[in-house]
Amino acid sequence: MGQKLLVSMNNITKIYGHHKALDKVSFDLYEGEVHCLVGENGAGKSTLIKILSGAISPDEGDIIIGSVKAKSLTPKQSIELGISTIYQDAELVDSLTVADNIFLGNEKSKRLPFLVDSRYQEKRVSEVIETLKMKLPVNVLVEDLSASQRQMLQIVKALHSDSKILIMDEPTSSLGIDETKALMDIIENLRRRGIGIIYISHYLEEIFKIGDRVTVLKDGLNMGTYNISDITVDEIVQKMVGRNAALFYKKTPVEIGNVMFEVRNLSKSGVVDNISFFVRKGEIFGFGGLVGSGRSELVSLIFGVEKADSGEIYLNGKRLIVDSPEDAIKKGIALITEDRKKFGMLIGRNIVENTALVHTENFGGILLNHTEERELTYNVVKKLSIAVQDDSQNVEELSGGNQQKMMISRWLLDNFEIYIFDEPTKGVDIGAKEQIYQLMTELAKSGKCIIMISSDMPELISLSDRIGVMRSGKLVEILDNKDISEEELIKHFIGV
Repeated sequence: MGQKLLVSMNNITKIYGHHKALDKVSFDLYEGEVHCLVGENGAGKSTLIKILSGAISPDEGDIIIGSVKAKSLTPKQSIELGISTIYQDAELVDSLTVADNIFLGNEKSKRLPFLVDSRYQEKRVSEVIETLKMKLPVNVLVEDLSASQRQMLQIVKALHSDSKILIMDEPTSSLGIDETKALMDIIENLRRRGIGIIYISHYLEEIFKIGDRVTVLKDGLNMGTYNISDITVDEIVQKMVGRNAALFYKKTPVEIGNVMFEVRNLSKSGVVDNISFFVRKGEIFGFGGLVGSGRSELVSLIFGVEKADSGEIYLNGKRLIVDSPEDAIKKGIALITEDRKKFGMLIGRNIVENTALVHTENFGGILLNHTEERELTYNVVKKLSIAVQDDSQNVEELSGGNQQKMMISRWLLDNFEIYIFDEPTKGVDIGAKEQIYQLMTELAKSGKCIIMISSDMPELISLSDRIGVMRSGKLVEILDNKDISEEELIKHFIGV
């Protein structure tokens, strides 16, 4: 390309158990280049940049940064080599000012010990901001910044530490049109200064505006690196989603009845905007969209985790007032959460306590019935083929697939009308996926309503009767799932 080579990652392989997150992937970056990295969720993008930033180590391959060659990097080495990562969710200290965040851990002191020279810090930060032609106040608390200003702050922080390589992970996912344009201008400025940028985005239009080259990852494989001028959106989409049809689950037909659950004009400022949809008896209604589209936030409102500003929820024609998760459970709504470790499991507790949790808390009365809990757990563990040593085993000792099945099992001990599955097979193997799909189909056959959020497009297409497309907090369209392809679906997600 003519410019100086900044990064060369050669034959990078990363294995988790039996799964190859990356399989001999090579990637490089030149000075003054914007090299875009695209792929579906789970394609290996995050794993690759974590290896480059030193967060994880590869199992095979070499990393060359300038004249330094290594098998792996630590976070400290990565920073010292001039690499900075700007994450989608900014890791900043809200209670400190812009200048204080930038100097955090490396504060400039006055002559007296333990006193920070705020005036010096603000002056130095202002100089960097001015060279980038940004509008960012240096003495304002981070908690008072907009989403775009937080992104700018991360860029200033990186350049203040003299970074030559920037990794930008979905930087516009929470930005509006004007804020996105401002960020594009900043990126162009950085390019002219010789900064190399690795740009990760689901928004393919952005790639064609700012990118020099694009690398497509799929299922841990590099599907090719192309000059932006030599490839089209359609070709990128095809390379992102091309997949063996045998990986699709064949759902058995289910008779669909009348409308059972309905959401009308549900809104929460800055989260979701005027969402309306209905789900019929026996139907699986899928929600799809890019990361940050508002899918999980919508579920939090329905389940009472967050309170909506406006809108109504109906079950069998009767309006439901849901003020808390406990409310939702008592009114017949079950939620299998996306983050099982943070929100779903009682770490350090055994299988029985985790499985019988909802039944005991909401339907079991005041006194615990240990015999009943063990019997219920035994029956549901057997039904779902959950591999456990015995009922005293702690839940964190189970495999990911068995943890997920255990999470689902707790909602089968009682009779719910609505089952919300948020990323039902995240982090589970193919065998466990098949069992979970069969269970969801059985629930639909028994007349339950199923709402499913999924980033796995084969899963979304295989199971959903209809698919609601979320984009920027809005339900932009509802698709009848009649032979829809992955390529068509991802175009709806992106809006092209």
